[in-house]
Amino acid sequence: MDGSSYYIPAAAMGVALAAKAPALIRGWRDPLLRSVGVLLALAGLVFLFAAPPTIAEVNALTGIPNISAPLVYCVLSAFSASCLVLIINWRGGPPEVTRRLSRRWIAGYSVVSVALVVLFLLGEAPQERLRDLDTYYANTPFIREMIVLYLAALTVAGVAMNVMCWRWAIQVRGWLRAGLLVIAFGFMFNIPYAAAKFTAVVAQWNGGNLDYLSTDVAPVLASAGAQISAVGFCLPLACQRIGDNWITWSTYRRLGPLWRELKPVSTFADRAVRISWWSSADLQVTQRESDIHDGMLGLYPYFDSEVRCLAYDAAVAAGSEPAQAQAEADAAMVTAAVRARSADPEGRVISSAEATAPFSSLDGPRDLVRMSNALRQSPVVAAARRQASTRSESDFHERTR
Repeated sequence: MDGSSYYIPAAAMGVALAAKAPALIRGWRDPLLRSVGVLLALAGLVFLFAAPPTIAEVNALTGIPNISAPLVYCVLSAFSASCLVLIINWRGGPPEVTRRLSRRWIAGYSVVSVALVVLFLLGEAPQERLRDLDTYYANTPFIREMIVLYLAALTVAGVAMNVMCWRWAIQVRGWLRAGLLVIAFGFMFNIPYAAAKFTAVVAQWNGGNLDYLSTDVAPVLASAGAQISAVGFCLPLACQRIGDNWITWSTYRRLGPLWRELKPVSTFADRAVRISWWSSADLQVTQRESDIHDGMLGLYPYFDSEVRCLAYDAAVAAGSEPAQAQAEADAAMVTAAVRARSADPEGRVISSAEATAPFSSLDGPRDLVRMSNALRQSPVVAAARRQASTRSESDFHERTR
């Protein structure tokens, strides 16, 4: 019997767990990270042990027919508890409340797992059944109770997950809310899954035969629910990461005009060591900001406070807010300084400034993105650039005599 539909998701969970392993090892004391690790491990084990070839192999290795049944049911119960615990830790709150609720669910499903094993040992299931154990042994004492118990436990988990996810979804917005709704929708499949199983079992109790509900319909519902829930757990994290990367790369791109403005008079383009193009977005932005700061550091002797003041007044007169006007004024002073530096290839201004304080500087933090946008969009900066291009050489020769 082909088990690829089980083994492929199990392998995917194993890869995800391996990828998370370094973070899990470093932050094992973090309840949320620990819950994620346990959830991934149990999800992989559910798919692994529920595969018919694995069921047959486990039965053969142990020599006990149908021993895989309580094993799979116990893993399913542990997986249900891990999902509940993950939602509790993900939602957060007072640590003592979070721990208390987590321990209650873990204790409850631990009791269920022990009861499943005890009921199997008390019952008799000598004929191996790989796909239809629930209906084949529906009338067998103790095995019947084991089946009802695991279905009831799954139903409780599905209802509890829906209640917690819906309550939390009402309080949040964005991708987190979307993820919670998807998780709730996925766990809602637990209810029709259990209903299909219960219907087939009850039919056997009454002499009927609706086994197809258990062997054909229920597995499809379980698979769909598990995959939908997995998407729900991944959605907020993945979309948040994509959104963060988008913002970071947008910042990198918006810093481009200022970086290119400083490039002709800066030394960062000639550095022997540069970060690779495949480096992370955060590292790329940090490098670009460092290049900009280094470039402006070399321009300090050429900064002219009069250019900044005139540009600030012009920006305010044009209707700019104070923060925007300051960015335009700083950008105007930078673009004028770049042209002044270009008109002073021998660095006479720098030499004369070594014995005195710089003419002006960009003291304190500055909004580099606003400055970069102003270089590209502001008419005030464009006017300062034109004026500096025509006057910088004569002005700086005059200042260095």
